[in-house]
Amino acid sequence: MSRVVNAMTIDVEDYFHVSAFEATVPRSRWDSLESRVVRNTDRLLEVFQTADVRATFFVLGWVAERHPSLVRRIAEAGHELASHGFGHRLVYDQSPAEFREDLRRSRAAISSAASAPVYGYRAPSFSITSRSLWALDIIREEGFVYDASVFPIRHDRYGLPSSPRHFHPMEGPAGTLWECPGSTIRVAGNNLPVAGGGYFRLLPYAWTRWGISRLNNRERQAAIFYLHPWEIDPEQPRLPGSRLSRFRHYTNLNKTETRLRRLVSEFRFAPLAEVLGVEAGFSGAQVA
Repeated sequence: MSRVVNAMTIDVEDYFHVSAFEATVPRSRWDSLESRVVRNTDRLLEVFQTADVRATFFVLGWVAERHPSLVRRIAEAGHELASHGFGHRLVYDQSPAEFREDLRRSRAAISSAASAPVYGYRAPSFSITSRSLWALDIIREEGFVYDASVFPIRHDRYGLPSSPRHFHPMEGPAGTLWECPGSTIRVAGNNLPVAGGGYFRLLPYAWTRWGISRLNNRERQAAIFYLHPWEIDPEQPRLPGSRLSRFRHYTNLNKTETRLRRLVSEFRFAPLAEVLGVEAGFSGAQVA
């Protein structure tokens, strides 16, 4: 087993929050749909308890407002709480003022549910791109320590392929904000995603295992793995959407939990704030 400690992160949202279904499942319908986020997140908490793993849970403010007891259970189990925004709106579809309000509302909902610090933010669908780099200044001004919203790859909905691949500080008038990008490996001049989400479900498990091993052993870097609670729920209701969106969302849901249990048995994981603390030389009091 690698001695490098990787970051385990969960984006706490329900199956109907997914950006790909936004056109067919408007926000006005969310409260009328069957919610499965509590049961699925509780299953993830059980997986982590069994494996003695602590993680970072990027909680959607909409979820925190409706299920504060879930947020408390996450914190009481020793996991880190972070923000996933409030209404799962893509950053580049918001104005700076709307984004700031969304950020504040999310943090307030999480803090109201559990008395725990909120150091980090991850945008829905990694939607800080070349169109929304202005958001990083707002995140910094709002007092966050780190952002995990940039994925240095090419994708039809997100990605900033020219961005650095590993943890790095970004300076601004309001101080330093650390960027914690989605994990990639460099192959033939291209950044390829290796650590989470649809890539974990759609590609063979061996790809994730090889990618994290390469990051840990060859580059001596921590991987940032991410997953959503709905990705371990093959019984979730099916929603209308494009053929591509449905393929990305529903493929291999029945395999995810087994793969996750294998992953946490083969690699070391900790909350993102703790991993960042090691990488950046922070003290525990600053980020953990």
